[in-house]
Amino acid sequence: MSHINSKISIKKIIGQIHLWLGLLSGLVVFILGITGSIYAFQSELKELFYADRYFVKSKGIKPLPISVLKESAQKAIGNEYPITFLHYIPETSYAYRFRASKTDAEALTYKSKVLYNKMAFVDPYTAEVLFVEDTKWEFFNVVIQIHYDLLLNKVGHQIVGWSTVIFVVMLISGLVLWWPKNKAALKQRLYFRWKNTTKWKQKNYDLHNIPGFYSLTLALIISLTGLWFAFEWFRPPVKLIANGGKPLIEEKKVFSDTTKATSPDIVDSIEKNIRERNIKGEFFYMTFPEARKAPIVITAMHNKDNFVKRSQYFFDKNTGEELKSSPYETRSNADKFGFMIYDIHVGKIIGLPGQILAFLTALIAASLPLTGVIIWIGKKGKKADSKQEKKSKRTAVSV
Repeated sequence: MSHINSKISIKKIIGQIHLWLGLLSGLVVFILGITGSIYAFQSELKELFYADRYFVKSKGIKPLPISVLKESAQKAIGNEYPITFLHYIPETSYAYRFRASKTDAEALTYKSKVLYNKMAFVDPYTAEVLFVEDTKWEFFNVVIQIHYDLLLNKVGHQIVGWSTVIFVVMLISGLVLWWPKNKAALKQRLYFRWKNTTKWKQKNYDLHNIPGFYSLTLALIISLTGLWFAFEWFRPPVKLIANGGKPLIEEKKVFSDTTKATSPDIVDSIEKNIRERNIKGEFFYMTFPEARKAPIVITAMHNKDNFVKRSQYFFDKNTGEELKSSPYETRSNADKFGFMIYDIHVGKIIGLPGQILAFLTALIAASLPLTGVIIWIGKKGKKADSKQEKKSKRTAVSV
């Protein structure tokens, strides 16, 4: 008997922990769930809603030199906003995207942190600027910033990170509370058994428990991969495990030759170098660093649907000389695992089915604080009714 009571008391303690952690983090978890579900399909939705800027109407035989396209983009954005980044998919109907952005890492809010963030969409065959986007306030960009730090920069980032830690604890404690006493109780917690007579409190309880159970594994995966983005200290131990316990070798940094003067068309010779070597890549990123010593970096993504496989090439921004190459095949297991984290987080690691699962899991995660609060309010109401009933009985007896 004491063994059973011990089990009940432990479960009661876990229930209290689950309750108060839920009340503490519920609002943040709700926001993360809603923004996460929206962002699960952000690439597809952007191409759908912004088709007139993402795609060109006429497809030429060969794209114009990047220096020509960059000049056109810079003129449209404004010389006071130096272009720092290019995303391009060669010889397709996709527009080239040139970004100019600058941030203040110490600012308190997103509004003051992002000094500017603009993107020019350029037709690679005509150099026509299709659209200049104020990316700072673009809907999907704001959604991901809310997801990342609640628009509160460093403070918000910590709130998001620790709320995610709390959510992981709640998922584990929730499983303990969900665990049924017998087979009859198990059936009730595996699928909905609603009848016309089923009360709304029972329905709400089922909506908290049943979807919560089925989404548990995926919710844990999404939460744990989210910690990778939330905390820098979380990454080294994970990388060490992924590397089979072997020490991580720090990559050697390379720098541009500051004694040489750069020319606008240096990017063309660098891009030509990549093209002539048949570097594998379905889309590319190219940086245009402002710092004199920084190199130009070209990142070649091997698959257009995810970021799992990538190779990087570093070039002197002034001479065009290749300083270092890091093909995907030469990267450590730790790096390769790190490349996978984002795609695991959003479900893209297994394609469209994974994205759908991530979307549904995020929605369920958002619903858990709501149904949980309703359960709590219901229990409070029940206790209040019980106290009132006992008080009425005492009054009746005394009369």
